[in-house]
Formats: sequence, structure tokens, C-alpha cells
Amino acid sequence: MARTTHPAPATTDRGFAATPAEARFGEVVWAVTRLALGFVFLWAFLDKLAGLGKSTPSERAWINGGSPTTGYLSNVEGPFSGFFSGMAGQAWADWLFMVGLLGIGVALILGVGMWVAAVSGSLLLTLMWLASLPIATNPFLDDHLVYGLVLLGLAATGAGLRYGLASWWRNLPLVRRNAWLR
Repeated sequence: MARTTHPAPATTDRGFAATPAEARFGEVVWAVTRLALGFVFLWAFLDKLAGLGKSTPSERAWINGGSPTTGYLSNVEGPFSGFFSGMAGQAWADWLFMVGLLGIGVALILGVGMWVAAVSGSLLLTLMWLASLPIATNPFLDDHLVYGLVLLGLAATGAGLRYGLASWWRNLPLVRRNAWLR
């Protein structure tokens, strides 16, 4: 009696088995996750810049003389309130915050500079988490920390980068010489 053999699913060095269809589906899911996180950062930038009326009214838009950090940092009440309220409305804080939101959002959407985006995005999100302490709905965890972990995971694994400009970006001579720009 002849035995029928089926091709073995692809395995990693950790023994996890994924079929080719599962691997493709995973790539798409991680690409959509990368794009969604990029849109979260880019939307925050656009709303604070132009006052699109979601979280920033037009009269408080940065282009109308408003400060993107004042509203959030002025109302910090937790253990770090002194630290964060001192930053509220400072031009350097406004510029760092806005450039960070724009850069992180664009990098994630394009799939380029993932390490810079992941580290700076995780740092920004951790600072926002510290400013929101104490958290009313959980002893310590909220979406800021979860988003930061997802950013670091995307950069560390390269998941979802097939659907972006990562291969072009990573072949640039500057990026080849400086792995941290990948």
C-alpha cells in the first residue's frame, strides 16, 4: 500500500507551522495594521494642524495660532503633572510633537524607517501614557502601551513590509550603511 505524502507546512526555527496561505494572510494583516497605526499618527497631526473638528476645533488649530500640546498637557492630573504641565504650550514641545506625529505617520504608511518610527513612536506613546496616569479603566495598561508594543514588534519582525516601500528604502546606500534607518 502506497503512502500519500502531503507537503509539510513551512516552519520557523521555533517550530511554528504556517501554511503559505496563512503566511500571506498574516503579511496582509500586518500591513493593514501598519497602515492603520500610520493613519492614527497622521490623522492626529492633520487634526491638530488644521483643526478638522474631531479632537481639535478650528480655532485651536496650530495654523490658527493654537498650541497642539496645551490642551492635553495642561490638564494632566497624575503623578507627573508638574513635569508635563511645564511643557504645555512651549514652542519646542509643539514642534517636536507635531514633527513626531507627521514623521511616524508617514514612515508607517510608506513602510520606511521602521526602527526610527517604532522607537520614536513608542517613546511618544510612553510619554502620553505617563501623562494619563492614573488610568481609570485599568491598573496600568492602556492603548498607548499596546500601540507602542505593536510598533516595536512590526519593526523587529519586518512583518507587513512587503506592501510598502521597504525594499526600495532598504536598498538605498545611506540605509545600507546605517541599519538603524531601516
